[in-house]
Amino acid sequence: MTAVRWTETAARDLETIRDYIAQDSPTIARMVVSRLVEATAVLRHHPDAGRIVPERGESSLRELIRAPYRIVYERRADIVVVLTVFHSARLFPADIP
Repeated sequence: MTAVRWTETAARDLETIRDYIAQDSPTIARMVVSRLVEATAVLRHHPDAGRIVPERGESSLRELIRAPYRIVYERRADIVVVLTVFHSARLFPADIP
């Protein structure tokens, strides 16, 4: 089983998403964030489940799509590190290797 860890950046991304949606509906905000976190559970048993990030083309940098969000993660030896979560209408973050 592969461990899944979230970076501080990815955790802040979730908070930002939650806060934005909560302006209209706190209930929906909680549901969206929960769905994003739950989506990464598959990575424990299938760390290559996501597609290779097309902007980078590196096999260790992958993403899960949970429309309209992209969950970007890096596969390391026995761990998956979630790097960022962002709206798919935005450009890929320049600070992600």
